[in-house]
Amino acid sequence: MDSRKALDGQAIALMLLLCLVWGLQQVVLKATAADIAPTFQIALRSGVAALLVVMLMAARGERMHLADRTWRPGVVVGLLFGFEFLLVGEGLRHTSASHMVVFLYTAPVFAALGLHWKLPAERLGVVQWFGIALAFGGIALTFFGRNQGGGSLTGNMLWGDFLGLLAGIAWGATTVVVRCTTLARAPATQTLLYQLVGAFVLLTIAAWGSGQAHFNPTPQVWASLVFHSLVVSFASFLVWFWLLRKYLASRLGVFSFMTPLFGIVFGAWLLNEPIERTFLLGAIPVLMGIVLVSGGGWVTQVLAGLVRRGAQDGR
Repeated sequence: MDSRKALDGQAIALMLLLCLVWGLQQVVLKATAADIAPTFQIALRSGVAALLVVMLMAARGERMHLADRTWRPGVVVGLLFGFEFLLVGEGLRHTSASHMVVFLYTAPVFAALGLHWKLPAERLGVVQWFGIALAFGGIALTFFGRNQGGGSLTGNMLWGDFLGLLAGIAWGATTVVVRCTTLARAPATQTLLYQLVGAFVLLTIAAWGSGQAHFNPTPQVWASLVFHSLVVSFASFLVWFWLLRKYLASRLGVFSFMTPLFGIVFGAWLLNEPIERTFLLGAIPVLMGIVLVSGGGWVTQVLAGLVRRGAQDGR
């Protein structure tokens, strides 16, 4: 029997904090991009976080179990994770942080489609299909409804947005690989370590190969590296895995829309990024779709409960 429980005050507070942290990370990357390229910063944060995970595993007495056939899917998720953030780092050179966070967090939509195809237990319901349709409609509106007369800046932003969408697809593919392979039974620290090492190796090579390995050690850059290494790549993911073990995933997934929402607010507040009307009109159905896809089971239960209550009140 599933021992995970519905959300309580502790879980809600932690999820709000996690969404705030995840929504802020793209903004901080963008804010320090002049002193350290996003690709190189993500490489460094992944390397530091990987060392922290190794230290945590050593303190717990955990070992990497390569003989249990996790290393092959581990390499795959490492490459996918690295490719995802390579797309994020490159995309932030062209588009705004608020745009990036919205397109990156379409990942649950693509993960749901992949799991529907691979796992019978993950078949999508009517509510989730409606959420997918909403999300894709919103994506189409943000891309094709934008004024094309804005010159090269608009073209650059469209390219950056497209890279953000590809990053969301890569993240969704990572989720599918984790759920459909031996990694589904592996310790969370081991899965996270595969991802961090893959990102460190791939992004370091990409940063040096593209001439983006510059580093200007300003106080803001050091603060950003500490934030990304300790808070984002290490602590937040460990808290997330702990929440997944203790609470119902469908209830946690309902909070997914908060991350891009925080990202939009922080981008406008801290970076003075404009929020275009067409982008916002497209982002709203995307966020609604994410909620319906991630928490489809819970939403269905709530709707069914409302219908039953209405029927009882009508008697």
